[in-house]
Amino acid sequence: QVQLVESGGGLVQAGGSLRLSCAASGTIFRFAPMGWYRQAPGKQRELVATIRSGDSTNYSDSVKGRFTISRDNGKNMVFLQMNSLKPEDTAVYYCNYHFATLDYWGQGTQVTVSS
Repeated sequence: QVQLVESGGGLVQAGGSLRLSCAASGTIFRFAPMGWYRQAPGKQRELVATIRSGDSTNYSDSVKGRFTISRDNGKNMVFLQMNSLKPEDTAVYYCNYHFATLDYWGQGTQVTVSS
C-alpha cells in the first residue's frame, strides 16, 4: 500500500516562495511518475508538474519558469519549489504517484497567496 504525505504549505505574500515536500511510503518504483496537482475552490483538480525517472519533467503553462519539481529516489520524496507566487496559485496541492492504472494521492496541503 502506498501512502503519500505532503508538507510545506502555508500563507505567503505574492512574489514569495514556498517549498512543498511529499514523503512516499510503501512500494515505490523509481520509473513510475510522481507529480503535483492542485485544486482551487470551485475548480477541478489540475496538473502542476510531473517527474519521471531520469528527471524528465513536465509543467503546466501557468507555472512554467516559476515552479521546479524534483525527486529524491533514495528517500522516496518529491519536492515542488514554488517561486514568484501569485494569488491565482492559491489552492490545495496534492502529491500524486502513478503506477500502471493506479493513482495514489496524499491528503493535500493548503497554499494561500495573498495580494
